[in-house]
Amino acid sequence: MRTARRLLISVLLFASALWVVVPAATASQLIARDATGVKLQVNSQGRALITYRARGTTHHVLAWGALNAIDPTEARSQLAFRVDYSGGWGSTGRAVWKSLRNVCRPASVRVAWLVTACRAPDGSYWALQSWQRTLPDYGLPAKGIHAARELRLSHWRGPLPKLEIQTGWAYRRYHSLFGRLTWRGRPVYGFASTSAGRPLDGFGRNLYVDTYNSAYGPGWHRENAFLTHTGSGGFCYGFYPHGDRPPGMGERYRATVSGPGVLPDVAWEGAAPKTYDRSYDVAEDARQLALLGADPRCKPR
Repeated sequence: MRTARRLLISVLLFASALWVVVPAATASQLIARDATGVKLQVNSQGRALITYRARGTTHHVLAWGALNAIDPTEARSQLAFRVDYSGGWGSTGRAVWKSLRNVCRPASVRVAWLVTACRAPDGSYWALQSWQRTLPDYGLPAKGIHAARELRLSHWRGPLPKLEIQTGWAYRRYHSLFGRLTWRGRPVYGFASTSAGRPLDGFGRNLYVDTYNSAYGPGWHRENAFLTHTGSGGFCYGFYPHGDRPPGMGERYRATVSGPGVLPDVAWEGAAPKTYDRSYDVAEDARQLALLGADPRCKPR
């Protein structure tokens, strides 16, 4: 009897170690890396079950407790899922994943990097997306965890975040991008970050920019990542040389950013400017001023 009791206690302690309460959202919740065989189910209580294989093992993860986002504020934390990586043992003391009854019907949604999505009876949507968020900058080779595809969970009702981007020129030589990230017409941004641009709160958002058929080589390569600006949600970027790396100007560009709260990650893709044209440059400068106003970090060049 004592042996059985010790075994039960050991199992519960191990499960509790896999029970995680996320204190600050990093947008759509990171669930796993390089996952395959992904399946999404949601029960009538709003608990999502994500089943997948990684590192040769099948995993069952429960997530619940968050919908959409709140606007940037220093008065409270951003919304976040509660996550149980033990399939229920850590949060309820039993294997919830074995008996969870799915009520979420497959749905077609216009979401970037989509793996699967479903619509719950309450009209809300759940989705899993997968993309390479942590690639090294300036087209450098990706190794290990930096090359992984992240599996990310979101839950929302209503409008999605909006990523607006325009292309232009800087100093008549280099391609540039400018734009802003909003949700329901309000800017998305954070209040604190490291000197390297890593958000220190649950509100900050990095925009990840890729370049296609550039000096880095054929296909897509990561150019850089940078924060949306506090107050405006705006940003601007020039494809300049960096150290011994050439300018990353390509034929096309794309950008991906994590949505606020537990909203989906959103993306943009567009063609690069062609041969320099003065009238086009002037027109884009005017658009930048109209979109970003007097942002001192985004003066037309």
